[in-house]
Amino acid sequence: MNEAEMRALLVRLAASLFARGFSVGSAGNISVRLSEGGYLITPTNSCLGSLVAERISKLDADFQHVGGDKPSKEVFMHRAFYTGRDDAGAVVHLHSTQATAVSCLPDVDRGNPIPPLTPYFVMRVGRRMPIVEYYRPGDPAMEPAIHAAARDARAVLLANHGPVVSGKTLTDAVYAAEELEEAAKLYLMLRGASPRLLTPGQVDDLLATFG
Repeated sequence: MNEAEMRALLVRLAASLFARGFSVGSAGNISVRLSEGGYLITPTNSCLGSLVAERISKLDADFQHVGGDKPSKEVFMHRAFYTGRDDAGAVVHLHSTQATAVSCLPDVDRGNPIPPLTPYFVMRVGRRMPIVEYYRPGDPAMEPAIHAAARDARAVLLANHGPVVSGKTLTDAVYAAEELEEAAKLYLMLRGASPRLLTPGQVDDLLATFG
């Protein structure tokens, strides 16, 4: 997919997320690695529901701004995944309600707050998704913490902030962010119950087949 096609796809997927309430106002940002080098990322203070393809920010291979509008102030968050995971082709950061709610709970397993409830969550998000400690939004000091977590996790929850999700492609990353929100919803619905979880063997089988 060339750059123009990728810009169009980013606009379409971002608008879909916004229309369905995965982001509000100017919250959230999305980036994608370009096959010809560099990255696209949504501009700072932009609304995912009304992006303009030609104005999407372009970064070079060193994450320096080289085209389009000024990039999101959270470039470092995306860089943490791209440098931490060779398979990261795109990164989606949202403030989606259910996942953010889980990130605010004090009594969850911070190493893996959402258990393997469904195969789709495991297939899209992976074996584990840790919570990264709280940092002020836009604080680049969180980059090392995200980078460390990304080395063995496709997604993280930022404490009291929201999810950051990577995928091999832009579509994969968006689908994973959507699946994470649904898993968070299920988890919150089942708190206090004793749900049947996928077994370690079932998780291994899913990751071997679809991971």
